[in-house]
Amino acid sequence: MTVYDIFSKRQKRLSATDEDVFQYRDIPAKLRVQIVHILNRSLGNEEQFYSSGGVQGAYKYIVETIREEAGVFYLLPSNYRATYKYYDELSIFLTEVAESEQCLDIVEVAFRVVNSIVRRDGYLGRRNGNSVADEAISDLNVRFRENAVGYQFVDNELIRIDSELIHVETVKPALRLLHTKEYAGPHEEFLSAYEHYREGKNKEALNDCLKAFESTMKAICDKRGWAYNAGDTAKALIDILFREGLVPSFWQTQFGALRSLLESSIPTGRNKQSGHGQGAKPTTVPDHMAAYMLHMTASTLVFLTTAEQSLP
Repeated sequence: MTVYDIFSKRQKRLSATDEDVFQYRDIPAKLRVQIVHILNRSLGNEEQFYSSGGVQGAYKYIVETIREEAGVFYLLPSNYRATYKYYDELSIFLTEVAESEQCLDIVEVAFRVVNSIVRRDGYLGRRNGNSVADEAISDLNVRFRENAVGYQFVDNELIRIDSELIHVETVKPALRLLHTKEYAGPHEEFLSAYEHYREGKNKEALNDCLKAFESTMKAICDKRGWAYNAGDTAKALIDILFREGLVPSFWQTQFGALRSLLESSIPTGRNKQSGHGQGAKPTTVPDHMAAYMLHMTASTLVFLTTAEQSLP
């Protein structure tokens, strides 16, 4: 569906201050209703729920998944249960009852269903399921951004973002480049880093950043047949990539600074903040540090995988 740049949006932009930033703690009522509209268009609306077994099955799967994860028999309290169908349960819970984290759980599960079931040929009699699913995901991400809520649905996951520009220029390309058989390991680790970050587990996020970095270098070595030891750490792997010409020899002087960055940035950030014993006083990794390391990791992975692709 076309997302319109209506008068109220333009006025809000004109009156915005420098304090307008993404927030992560509240899912506004407006956004919740917009999400229901998107699900109605893509997964099926209330009328289609009563007439289509496929739509009933989709909503049933979402509701029962959330029920089990929440450890409840019903999502809604008893005073809501006058007409108790899966469609009603999901829509009412999402718009009127769910806490913000529960809302995000529902969005992730529901749009994973959109990303799979809606694409099936013949769902709701459609022949354009891929475009419907793509449009629904795009609309969801637009609505998150419009409501200044710092999440995006990317690669079948809800991930937290702190900079829209960095997300577009580094995170999404990194996910796209890693989404291959050769890079399945680092792809999983990079997504895990974002999942930990979304949950506030910043130490674990840094650990997974380093894992994704090292795994990407090992995957490049495997792909190219370059020898390395199973226990090689980041520094040894960087040495191999430079020795094997991942960066052309006539550029190596210019890339001296890059080599220093690769050797010190991601491993050092992880080692100092989360990789070793923290001593008597617990250490804390602040959100801005975790976000910086995630973005640095994404940029580095884009560089490494793109450089590998450019080799003959």
